[in-house]
Amino acid sequence: MDAFYASVEQYDHPEYRGRPLIVGGASGKRGVVSACSYEARKYGIHSAMPVSWAKRLCPQAIFVPVNMRRYQEVSRAIMKIFDDFTPEKIQISVDEAFLDMSGTERLFGPPARAALLLKERVKTATGLTLSVGIAHNHLLAKLASDFDKPDGLVFVKKGEELAFLDKIDLKDIWGLGKKTLETLHSFNITTVQQLRETDISILQKIVGKAAGDFLYKASRGIDPGIYTERVKNRSISSEVTFEEDTRDIEGLHKTLLHLADQIMFRLLEQGYVGKTVFIKLRYSDFSTFTARQTLKHPLRSEEEIHKIALDLLKKKWDNHSLIRLVGLGVSSLEKKGSHQQIELFCDAADQHSKVENAVQIIRSKGRNINKASLIPHRKNGV
Repeated sequence: MDAFYASVEQYDHPEYRGRPLIVGGASGKRGVVSACSYEARKYGIHSAMPVSWAKRLCPQAIFVPVNMRRYQEVSRAIMKIFDDFTPEKIQISVDEAFLDMSGTERLFGPPARAALLLKERVKTATGLTLSVGIAHNHLLAKLASDFDKPDGLVFVKKGEELAFLDKIDLKDIWGLGKKTLETLHSFNITTVQQLRETDISILQKIVGKAAGDFLYKASRGIDPGIYTERVKNRSISSEVTFEEDTRDIEGLHKTLLHLADQIMFRLLEQGYVGKTVFIKLRYSDFSTFTARQTLKHPLRSEEEIHKIALDLLKKKWDNHSLIRLVGLGVSSLEKKGSHQQIELFCDAADQHSKVENAVQIIRSKGRNINKASLIPHRKNGV
């Protein structure tokens, strides 16, 4: 989708359209930008930027808090449309998914025609535009979808991979962070073509083995296989790739809380319970680590998921290494009620679970309820 959070806000609030809009807390000193409209991007504003910086860059911008429930509602509507086109869907975030359209030509026509139909369906149903990239692997499809935003459609055909890659900026290689980019520039590697012409052994010496392997493949249009990693058993997960590598612990905690909220809603909506929480961290050198914890009882709330995620983060992260991606998920899933025993008494956690269910049911009916932990703090308790 195109500037998803901001686009939803502009659709819901016509008075915001055509104006710089920043989603993510109030316009004070605390908090970070979760998303911004294309009008705001012209001022150099981007996600993960401190709100205070965004305020200085664009004082006239409109600042609105994150309304994750509304974004999830729109996301579900979009993903259901995707499901109508193919069962082979990999959702990688609230506003992105890979669709394998193999074998659907008789239903929707050739790839470009199918993409136009998809864009039309989404626009009619939600009022939002999306950009589509068509290619034979995930890397190229992602790069193509980002190439002509907003409302773009780019088709990278077999045999045209290198010609397409040479049109994009080196900084736009999916997953290439600021620190790695600066390192490459220091060795006079400033274009995708120059990157491709650099021997893999040299790349590994410059940026490390994992990053070198990744860049060698990416510069040739070969999918490195890191974008759609899945746990072996069924799971529900979500992840965020930061525009700039970060070690901001408060920002990481808030990101994990938002992810926990998304995951809990999807669990309840789909009628699943899970016992295992896992996190994924990808560092600035492209090394990736996972950690997980399995409970004896099913997870009952987003707070429980968030708490375990923070414990795993504390164990896995040294508080210094720059992080480019953080992911959170729940696995060991079972249909709700398939394993539960009758209990005479309900403990506090069970009571909290019932409250959580009630809150999510109310939210699913369109009434917005924000938990205190997701509401920006105000001075003097006002």
